[in-house]
Amino acid sequence: MAKHNSSNTRIKRDYFQYLKEAMRRDESSIDAVAKALSRFEESNGYKDFGRFHREQAVAFKRKLDEQSSVRTGKPLSRATVHSTLSALKAFFFWLAGQPGYKSKIAYDDANYFNLSDKDVRIANATRQRPVPTLGQINHVLASMPVANDIELRNRALIAFTILTGARDGAMASLKMKHIDLVEGVVHQDARDVRTKASKSFRTWFFPVGDAALEIFNSYCQHLRDKLLWGDDDLLFPATLITIGERGGFVPCGLRRENWKSAGPIREIFKAAFETAGLPYFNPHSFRNTLVQLGERTCTSAETFKAWSQNLGHEQVLTTFTSYGRVAPHRQAELIRGIGKSTNREEEVDPALVMRVISAMRQIPE
Repeated sequence: MAKHNSSNTRIKRDYFQYLKEAMRRDESSIDAVAKALSRFEESNGYKDFGRFHREQAVAFKRKLDEQSSVRTGKPLSRATVHSTLSALKAFFFWLAGQPGYKSKIAYDDANYFNLSDKDVRIANATRQRPVPTLGQINHVLASMPVANDIELRNRALIAFTILTGARDGAMASLKMKHIDLVEGVVHQDARDVRTKASKSFRTWFFPVGDAALEIFNSYCQHLRDKLLWGDDDLLFPATLITIGERGGFVPCGLRRENWKSAGPIREIFKAAFETAGLPYFNPHSFRNTLVQLGERTCTSAETFKAWSQNLGHEQVLTTFTSYGRVAPHRQAELIRGIGKSTNREEEVDPALVMRVISAMRQIPE
């Protein structure tokens, strides 16, 4: 059976270029589309896209229902199926307008990749994910060793994450010049830092207690005074690997190069939580911790807006709808407390309330 179709390869290349240059998609998004197309081609015997028929879409949906995840061995989740089919639907809709395909594919044929409304609701359902508490994070920080440069970096990395809520990709590319310890601010400059959607913004250290702040300040001082790091050196450099006395590769310090991906950062988090006897929480979960802290401590719409901007959100509704899911125990506390509040007047921004209500109306139930 053929495992390649040159015509398909050419038109896929054009589509990926379209996604990158016209739709401004990042590489990870394009990789996900490429994976979906490869899965379809393999299932379809690498037939020419110009011979596409709606029945191929229907048959592919059936095959997805029968496939299992390579990682878990369980049937593919509805979310995975939905994202795969959505990528294929968008591709064939675009393809129907391309020269050489207009007479072969109808725009409406792409709709045969749709899932049922029921499956779409299942795929889009939000699930409560565990969020680390500040107590757990401080316990991890207290239990981490600090005998060498690598261990100092690892502990400072976790401290910095709860101080700023920075994404792992950004942390892998931050430099010393982006940190102002006097003002307690991080300049996430998209010209140098791999921020989400290439946005530039400033993050002031969140008020999460003295432990994390002292750890991070001490680490920065160690880099400058002991290792003679300069402004253009990386804040969290990669590990230097050398050959050990018994042969084989061993870590021996820090090197003035950045990690190629955020994978090593997640491994540091995993090891730290396991050593502390706690379940693993990835770096992104710390952002949820900070959102929940903001919900408890912000006393006005203005302060929560500032808290939201500090996370890099241009719209406060992003914080409410993407991160602001109320934990079950907190939900119970709030519901039980309704009607028992004091006469204290709380500051309410009517415009913000109306925007939240409007956004909630657009969220499918």
